[in-house]
Amino acid sequence: MKLVTLDQISAARERIRPIARLTPLVDVSNIAGRPLWLKCESLQPGGAFKIRGAYNMVAQLPEAERRRGVITYSSGNHGQAVALAARELGAPSVVVMPTTAPKIKVEGAKAFGAEVVFEGTTSLHRRARAEAIAAERGLAMVPPFDHEWIIAGQGTLGLEILEQLPAVKTVLVPIGGGGLVSGVSAAVRQARQDVSVIGIEPSGADGMRRSIEAGSVQTLEGSKSVADGLMAARPGDLNFAHVKQFVDRIDTVDDSEIVDAVRWLFVRAKIVAEPSGAATVAAALRSSASYASPVVAIVSGGNLDPGDVAKYLP
Repeated sequence: MKLVTLDQISAARERIRPIARLTPLVDVSNIAGRPLWLKCESLQPGGAFKIRGAYNMVAQLPEAERRRGVITYSSGNHGQAVALAARELGAPSVVVMPTTAPKIKVEGAKAFGAEVVFEGTTSLHRRARAEAIAAERGLAMVPPFDHEWIIAGQGTLGLEILEQLPAVKTVLVPIGGGGLVSGVSAAVRQARQDVSVIGIEPSGADGMRRSIEAGSVQTLEGSKSVADGLMAARPGDLNFAHVKQFVDRIDTVDDSEIVDAVRWLFVRAKIVAEPSGAATVAAALRSSASYASPVVAIVSGGNLDPGDVAKYLP
């Protein structure tokens, strides 16, 4: 498979400038007790990094396709991003979400103008329903992770990290289907061979780790995690190829560690992160963590239902 190049990522960066923010890199070393910076993608429009890839793809669709409309399948954040990108670029949008999608993500997609359809609880269920609707209505599919335009858009985050902290030695990236880790690792490792990229997965949804160990893409029979955005049943094929080429290793974190990280971010760092966005911080804060410093942990999203905040606090 053809991997995404630095030129593609640089072109994506220019393309998404009208919508994507240059998010802050926050030094939390003093409170973490180790050299640690947080890349706060929770501050992007839509509350997550997903706008980078979504806008990069919708912007490149032929105008006739955009007029007919776009569709995606998402646990929430990618759906919001596609809805926002579509609104900004004048395209109708449909988002297929799981029946278990957090209310804040459902309402976010609707607020950006999307038609929301609910289907099943896994990414495979959502994808099948989205493909059926796309065929029926003639809509353009904007997949959540397994596409070079999505990967290139997410890779812009990697370029920013290298510019904001030239001394960085390790970048921790959460893994769901693999779009973010594909893009960030492609950007970082093609630009700087001395920087390690470590993927972080929930132990109950470790599809990419199992795929790398098996040497081919594996489909999980089931997954369970508090991190709803990291529960892809099957990593993307193109994403798997990028991880094999550019990612140093994959570590897993337990739900209890993720919840502790959500609490730590809220109470100590004053940052609101959803569980999926806190997985990297969970790995970074482990007493046994042995990552080369300085470490950047990507806080990938902050769409936490207000009603859920209290259950993560002491």
